[in-house]
Amino acid sequence: MLTRREFVSVAAATMATLGFGDGGQRAVAQQKLGLDRLLRFEPTGQITLLHMTDCHAQLRPLYYREPSANIGVGEMAGLPPHITGADAVRAYGLVPGSPEAYALASEDFEALARTYGRVGGMDRLATLVRAIRAERGVERCLLLDGGDALQGSYTALESAGADMVRVLDELGVEATTGHWEFTLGAERIQQLYGNKDQRGLSKASFLASNVRDIEFEEPVFKGWQMFEKGGLLIAVIGQSFPYTAVAHPRRMVPKWWFGIREAAIMRLVAHVRRAGADVVVLLSHNGFDVDRKLAGRVDGIDVILSGHTHDALPQPTRVGRTLVVASGSHGKFLSRLDIEMRAGQIADWRYTLIPVLADAIPPDPAMSRLVEQIRAPHAEFLSTELARTETTLWRRGNFGGTFDHLICDALIAERDAEISLSPGFRWGGSLLPGQAITWEDIYNATAITYPTAYRTAIRGAFLKSILEDVADNLFNPDPYYQQGGDMVRVGGMSFVIRPDAGMGERISDLTLSRTGEPIDAGRSYVVTGWGTLNEGVEGPPVWNVLAQYLRTQKTVKGIARRSVTIKRG
Repeated sequence: MLTRREFVSVAAATMATLGFGDGGQRAVAQQKLGLDRLLRFEPTGQITLLHMTDCHAQLRPLYYREPSANIGVGEMAGLPPHITGADAVRAYGLVPGSPEAYALASEDFEALARTYGRVGGMDRLATLVRAIRAERGVERCLLLDGGDALQGSYTALESAGADMVRVLDELGVEATTGHWEFTLGAERIQQLYGNKDQRGLSKASFLASNVRDIEFEEPVFKGWQMFEKGGLLIAVIGQSFPYTAVAHPRRMVPKWWFGIREAAIMRLVAHVRRAGADVVVLLSHNGFDVDRKLAGRVDGIDVILSGHTHDALPQPTRVGRTLVVASGSHGKFLSRLDIEMRAGQIADWRYTLIPVLADAIPPDPAMSRLVEQIRAPHAEFLSTELARTETTLWRRGNFGGTFDHLICDALIAERDAEISLSPGFRWGGSLLPGQAITWEDIYNATAITYPTAYRTAIRGAFLKSILEDVADNLFNPDPYYQQGGDMVRVGGMSFVIRPDAGMGERISDLTLSRTGEPIDAGRSYVVTGWGTLNEGVEGPPVWNVLAQYLRTQKTVKGIARRSVTIKRG
């Protein structure tokens, strides 16, 4: 586990592996930061692992603000990735205002975004991947995707994931796993990815060792696959999101169950070692803290490629003999890990977390053509302007951001409610002041297969219960009980949260914003929200609610507010 004492060495490694140094900011400002600088790396060993995760179907470059609140509790308090903003800049030894500070922290986001531009884009990722393969040799490189690739955009929703399968195939992804993929439904995901007995439309292997049939406890998908690279056998074990069946409507995967299944992973690691594996990789969608705990309890895993929590760390965290890698989200980063194996052990390794700075990377022509082909039938609709923003709109963070406030305001106004609840989703791009808000931006923040904006009556006591339940999922000191997502976002009310308190004791001082009065436990309030797990709810899709509100407002401004007060200790 990375301790506070190790920050100095991590900071030094960060500056070396990102390849910018003190001159990085000046280089970009002078248009001198190019592909060669981003790819600067001294290779080592027999194999190169390339990892991307949580791209959420983002085909084109976008702005993406890192969280300013990412609270760790218990043993995780104060450790990466629970360090944000200026603290992250200092802890990782980043140069303030540099491209790596822009990539890894929320500090000065607006100014740095205007300096360094958008991030991500599948055509830019393709350029990086092709360049590394050309330099290292295809036979030494293994490209893996950590899941959450088929959801998060209009074209992914409209094509039920087919667009992203084409994109991942064009990138040459060799294996992937899942989370939001399952919200397409059991039948559809098997069409795209197959199951343990047959392949689907995708060329990539879908590995999910922890997904079992409820009735017979039989595996649904292939759990692992052996890849030969650089003269070594690499066993990749897939671990899908353990709480898929409780975090999303059960009706989407009614006959499957998930779970962490630690003991099963132990058995599988032993099995692949007996089968001749020189390197064991866990391709995980557990979330970083879960993977850190797992690495300390399961022997024999060389590398965990972590996903789900969208964390981006400049260096792997070492737990015993296991390297835990966090590669960010939204196509913003590509991880490269070179490994030298000797006598069944990692004898040497080098790592770089490559920021996909779109202005510095030429687009790959073949991927550009594919992205244009996918988007062309919808381009006019997606670019339609609904309003303009005078403030930075962002989402990622434990308690939400201005984009979440906008959604909550729209729900209250358009659904005639007192209080609004919006799910604690991490995905969705950011917008800078002066930008148009388009249909594409709305879908990037709302594109799910259960989008109904409900309106109902909820008693004050149950409101508190909802908040307590979500808080325990987020801030349980045992990572194995953290079921993913961030805190539910609220509109029309405020509350105090104590993340370090016990179950049922974290939430207090609930107040109705309109009147300033305390929420009455016995009174019913008109509440609106979306993303409910319940069946039979009625209402318009949330994207229509938000679009109508934006048309009425025309300009978005003045929505920064504090609905949550955080008290530690």
